[in-house]
Amino acid sequence: QAQLVESGGGLVQAGGSLRLSCAASERTFSDYHMGWFRQAPGKEREFVAAMSRAVGATHYADSVKGRFTISRDNTNRRVYLQMNSLKSEDTAVYYCAAGSTITTIPKPGMTSDYWGRGTQVTVSS
Repeated sequence: QAQLVESGGGLVQAGGSLRLSCAASERTFSDYHMGWFRQAPGKEREFVAAMSRAVGATHYADSVKGRFTISRDNTNRRVYLQMNSLKSEDTAVYYCAAGSTITTIPKPGMTSDYWGRGTQVTVSS
């Protein structure tokens, strides 16, 4: 069973940047699509970004496209989320996820088999 541990969250001013990191324990890390989700207070968890296991194709929610970048390091079993031009509405708990299916219709998403415990990102305006 894969274990995912996020790090890198914190408090940042609007317009600033943060880089989230997720370390995976599973030796078959490269067999999974990897993604990031977030959940703001009082809201449902939502998809942020995903990167496919094979060709490394990336998918983003419209709300973060052009500002966030997902990347992965299969050798070290890590996935990253570089977040630039942060806005107050990006404030949420961010979760790393490993899954088997990436969807694109009607909008990008990922079915997730494993979840991390989350890391808090707070953007002050």
